[in-house]
Amino acid sequence: MQMMMFVLDNPDQLDAVLDAWYAAGVSGVTIIETSGLHRRKRTRPIGARYAFGLGQSGAHIEVGHYTLMAIVPDEDAVRACLAAAERIVGDLDGPNTGVMASWDLSVVKGVPGHLRDEGTGDKR
Repeated sequence: MQMMMFVLDNPDQLDAVLDAWYAAGVSGVTIIETSGLHRRKRTRPIGARYAFGLGQSGAHIEVGHYTLMAIVPDEDAVRACLAAAERIVGDLDGPNTGVMASWDLSVVKGVPGHLRDEGTGDKR
């Protein structure tokens, strides 16, 4: 099994990415609203929040990302999701698209049955 993580740069593309992953066979995705350090530094001037008595009231609008996480059966599923995401957002090596990573899972509990080999009970 693989854990897959995709940081989507453009929040407007979320539904299209989710639909593409669903079409690729991914039925469960955790969606987390996130903001990275680079974007935070770019949108929030250091010290300016205190200059005019604004305190920490949120005097700016900070646009963030969505981080999508999903457990998939194997590396083929990861590659299918990567291809699907790139059809929507463009080549991830380009700017302002996103970041995707995956890694092997050695311990998994509570995973739906469709991610296990039928008949053997072994995790795929």
